[in-house]
Amino acid sequence: MIRLENIQRRYRSDEVETTALHDIDLIVEAGEFVAVMGPSGCGKSTLLNTLGTVDRPTGGRYLFGDRDLARLDEAALARFRADTLGFVFQSFNLIDELTIEENVALGLAYRRDGSGQRRERVAAAMDRVGIAHRARHYPHQLSGGQQQRAAIARAIVGDPKLILADEPTGNLDTENGAQVMNILAGLNEGGATIVMVTHSPSHADMAKRRIDMLDGRIVASAARAI
Repeated sequence: MIRLENIQRRYRSDEVETTALHDIDLIVEAGEFVAVMGPSGCGKSTLLNTLGTVDRPTGGRYLFGDRDLARLDEAALARFRADTLGFVFQSFNLIDELTIEENVALGLAYRRDGSGQRRERVAAAMDRVGIAHRARHYPHQLSGGQQQRAAIARAIVGDPKLILADEPTGNLDTENGAQVMNILAGLNEGGATIVMVTHSPSHADMAKRRIDMLDGRIVASAARAI
């Protein structure tokens, strides 16, 4: 499904060049649940942003199926993100002025679905994560765990091929973090491909494979023992 070949990412300023990713080679198969771990500043989020086409590599190739994403212009990449990817963030990134239902519907903003189909998709996504009863509420009226479930509903409403989760439990207490991880594990069991950045070893253990990064490099990759 995904193949990164010799991916590099450098950031340049007037005086300094910083390399965030060094020669990354990575394959993620359809249906995998991959956890990415490592200390702060090791390149985890840069890797996730590269997978999400938010950050373009300065070297190497990113193949998604048979498509070389480096060949796509910005408009085509935006369409690719809308049709293919779902994003879950540590800080939820919900819009305070919109209801939960309206926030979830933003996941379909760039799709051409009819209004009836959109409503069905939104309702199904909220029901799937147990947040349907909060559809008319606003983000400030929800707990952190409920907000993250709403964010997951927004990520999955378009039935993405790949879900990218950046510290999805980082702002949650133990109980809510466990609930979010159970939702992600359930989505994966249902066929979703997930790549998740986390600092939690116990949450990483719920993935099917763990990747460890250090100084912009992948230093270890191991499948979970069944």
